[in-house]
Amino acid sequence: MSHVVWVVDDDQSIRWVLERAYQRAEIDVNSFESAEEAVSALASHARTPDAIICDVRMAGMSGFDLLAKLKEERDSVPPVIIMTAHADLDTAVHAYEGGAFEYIPKPFDVNEVIDTTRRAFSNNQNKKKTVERPPAGQSELIGETAAMQQVFRAIGKLSRSNTTVLINGESGTGKELIARALHQHSSRSDQAFIALNMAAITQDLMESELFGHEKGAFTGAMEQYKGRFEQANNGTLFLDEIGDMPASMQTRLLRVLSENQFYRVGGHTAVTVDVRIIAATHQNLEALVEKQLFREDLFHRLNVIRITAPPLRDRSADIPLLLKVFLSKAAEDLGSEEKRSSEELDTYLSGLSWPGNVRQLENLARWLTVMSSATELQVEDLPADLSPAKVDQQSDNWQQALHKWAKTRMQENQTGVARQATEQFERTLIDCALSSTGNRKQEAAILLGWGRNTLTRKMKEYDIQ
Repeated sequence: MSHVVWVVDDDQSIRWVLERAYQRAEIDVNSFESAEEAVSALASHARTPDAIICDVRMAGMSGFDLLAKLKEERDSVPPVIIMTAHADLDTAVHAYEGGAFEYIPKPFDVNEVIDTTRRAFSNNQNKKKTVERPPAGQSELIGETAAMQQVFRAIGKLSRSNTTVLINGESGTGKELIARALHQHSSRSDQAFIALNMAAITQDLMESELFGHEKGAFTGAMEQYKGRFEQANNGTLFLDEIGDMPASMQTRLLRVLSENQFYRVGGHTAVTVDVRIIAATHQNLEALVEKQLFREDLFHRLNVIRITAPPLRDRSADIPLLLKVFLSKAAEDLGSEEKRSSEELDTYLSGLSWPGNVRQLENLARWLTVMSSATELQVEDLPADLSPAKVDQQSDNWQQALHKWAKTRMQENQTGVARQATEQFERTLIDCALSSTGNRKQEAAILLGWGRNTLTRKMKEYDIQ
């Protein structure tokens, strides 16, 4: 018997696209213009669909309302895939906490929808009702690009878990914001979130900071001090820049993660805690393990679930939105008039490389709020280091580097230089395109100006996973 999927969306064009896609995939499909129609059909149809794909915002009953009604009235609920054109972190978390099988932002890749639906078919089984939690506050994580949707999905899926998480990402990409969002959308949200930067404290103080000390444990210890683990009991402990933790502390941390117990400095009684660990680093921990600078067993303890914070250059479409938010926040903090960016400025900034990532953009917003007299910001209002003349000068560096690389290879009488350069050039372009689209091949191919088959062939040729 073939599988049946129901499409619920008040947009006729979306229904038409999905109907044709499912038919090509040899999946039976029924479409409904509203959630109310789908509910009525469920009552009258002899066969329950094997999956439902539903929009969030519709006239009348929303997609979330439909999901809640299904859970309330039926013992066996088919997997529900939520679609939305208004994709943000809170929507993603709401979808997963409500029991959705998957969350897909619009515009979507049709092939991804088909793959997700097939996974829903294979996982179609009765599910326990999720525990309701009080709504969390608005997250500071902002973004509409595919790269950020990947982060939102991960946070949403982890909202029902206390699993240890490792966050990788360059400096300034918002790793602590991701950690706070993981805590905020977890069952521990009403408990403490404690953050500690391993690179910001000396090795001598680190043990006391993490585990606390007893009165008289060392000179200056005038009273008992509860360390970050005790402060975070029943909550979340965020260990930033975990790659900078010295070897002796790595051993102690591993023991705490294994036993949930530790001793304060100078103490003789074990302290038991229940703490969720979220760690973050801009370093390559696998490389540190190979160099024996980071314990392999600790790495595996931390690397249960990994989330990558995308650099700003891989989510440049988010820059206008981020800048608007940062300009508003800067005006509020500084008590000044709120500035707005021109379309030309948004376009220009979206083309920069942003080595300092989101933090650099936020600092720019504060600089513009203080230093620019214009209400509508233009490219000429930028500081000298971001001026077009300076950026154009810097943008030529890669061409100079390529020239030097090619000349060196040819002076060494190496052959196949063009093939080597072309392979590396295409590898880099493919990596950037996939990162920018959250690994969606169809969208990546469009960015590259290739067909999907060409991208797939080159990925296979270069062994790119």
